[in-house]
Amino acid sequence: MANAIQFKVNGVAHSFDGDPDTPLLWYLRDSLGLTGTKFGCGVGLCGACTVHKCDDAIRACITPMSSLAGAEIRTIEDIGANGLHPVQKMWMQFNVPQCGYCQSGQIMQAIALLKEKPKPTDEDIDEGMAANICRCGTYQRIRAAIKAAAQEPA
Repeated sequence: MANAIQFKVNGVAHSFDGDPDTPLLWYLRDSLGLTGTKFGCGVGLCGACTVHKCDDAIRACITPMSSLAGAEIRTIEDIGANGLHPVQKMWMQFNVPQCGYCQSGQIMQAIALLKEKPKPTDEDIDEGMAANICRCGTYQRIRAAIKAAAQEPA
């Protein structure tokens, strides 16, 4: 495994020596059993597969394994592992989910947004969350939950 790609997922070291074009999404779901990251569109447009790579929101469905050398990947399964994140708390308080399918991607994107802009305006939230689609249309609750989470200590 001299050419294996070394990286971490949720703080655990991993090594990948398969097809370097394999999307991260399939490694997470099929190899690691981390099914919180969802398949949506498969072309990086809906946001259902959003995870963090070194704290930045990325689309796992279009991220090739070859791009992960030395990276730290964080999935929804790790968020709240040591107590709920403020975004998760507000998601529940504001009853954001309906069907829930997009919610792991929405939460991951919201956390990355708050890291970049700790006190976002409505425009910041709309812009930062624009690439995450909610087919149920809970955008007003998403915005309210993000604004409330920005007031909570992380």
